[in-house]
Amino acid sequence: MGNQSGNLLTAIDVGSAKTCVLVAEIAESGLRYRGHGVTESRGSRKGVIVELDKAVASIQRAVEQAEDVAGAAIEHALLGVAGSHARGVNTHGGISFGTRAREIGRDEIRMAVEKARAIPLPADREILHLLPQEFILDEQSGVRDPLGMMATRLEVRVHMVTAAASATQNVITAVNRAGVHVDDTVFEPLAGADAALRADERELGVCLADLGAGSTSLIVFQDGAVAHTGVVPIGGDHFTSDLSVGLCTPVNEAERIKKLYGNAIVTLVPEGNEVEVPSVGDRPSRLISQRMVGEILEPRARELFEMLRDNLRHAGMLDLCSGGIVLSGGASRLPGTLEIAESVLRRPVRLSWPTPLAKMPSTLAEPEYVTVLGMVFYGHRARTARGHQQDHWGSKLKAMFVGKGA
Repeated sequence: MGNQSGNLLTAIDVGSAKTCVLVAEIAESGLRYRGHGVTESRGSRKGVIVELDKAVASIQRAVEQAEDVAGAAIEHALLGVAGSHARGVNTHGGISFGTRAREIGRDEIRMAVEKARAIPLPADREILHLLPQEFILDEQSGVRDPLGMMATRLEVRVHMVTAAASATQNVITAVNRAGVHVDDTVFEPLAGADAALRADERELGVCLADLGAGSTSLIVFQDGAVAHTGVVPIGGDHFTSDLSVGLCTPVNEAERIKKLYGNAIVTLVPEGNEVEVPSVGDRPSRLISQRMVGEILEPRARELFEMLRDNLRHAGMLDLCSGGIVLSGGASRLPGTLEIAESVLRRPVRLSWPTPLAKMPSTLAEPEYVTVLGMVFYGHRARTARGHQQDHWGSKLKAMFVGKGA
């Protein structure tokens, strides 16, 4: 992270539903809340900018709100990247030193990682993260950090997160035009894990699924390292759209009905309850059974978690999630979601309540703010690990080793 006014750290999450800016101060005792701003997102959908001017205006409003609360100008920020264009892949590489063992230094680690990353990628892809899973020294696997150890051959297994270069650049451009320089980008579930997951869960095997408005991003940890990342193209907006179509009501009214009366399990809704549904055009409102709302939402909820299950199963990860599934994001708040997830995934499921910052308002201690809070924690760890190094690759390499089991 670059130097910021008053030793501040700023994270920006440009989502499909809301844009959130969070400012934290680095104090001797750790991170402390300074301010935040939240606005309705305009011009972005499913992690992609679709109308630049509207996206810039949304970001500017959120930044101005955060500046007012923090009492400081925001000039630099860490930016979250997510959406259906993000991809993860596991890869492997290594180097040999000849017949005589030698001490492994940072240069040797860097060369091994370079070998692992040397796989063909489409022209429009860029690497967001290189995340070592384990090092192998002369066929001895499971090494977390080989620095200073001896070997004749060093191998590394790496999880590589890539994104569409144009989609990422468009979000960066929107933030830059809002008057903020993007110091670095981070895959949002990776950052969210810092605020949502416990060390024992990462070791045992856990999946964090961030149910956003446009899509659901996921990350799996096994033995403290990232084993898998992916995206399911269903989010909270799909539930709202289903209600809008099924009830013949405007989208904003469907969103209100979902939040007030929605339930992902029909049988949890009391019989006889009725909901007033505004109609489109000049037609009068109607009264419908609240169970009808559940009848529309439940199939979509099951579809989401069936797709999540299939994603994990196809990657060979479902059986590794002994620590269960952790849900974050605004769409995870829909009543009945945990029960549906457990019945489909056959794993324990919990809702994520983020680790709070000192002096943070209680309104931020909610699943929908897990990502932006995690980004602040991630940014702080990365800044500390880099030690203010100016060499870009060197700092990137150091950051890869930070907090794998934190």
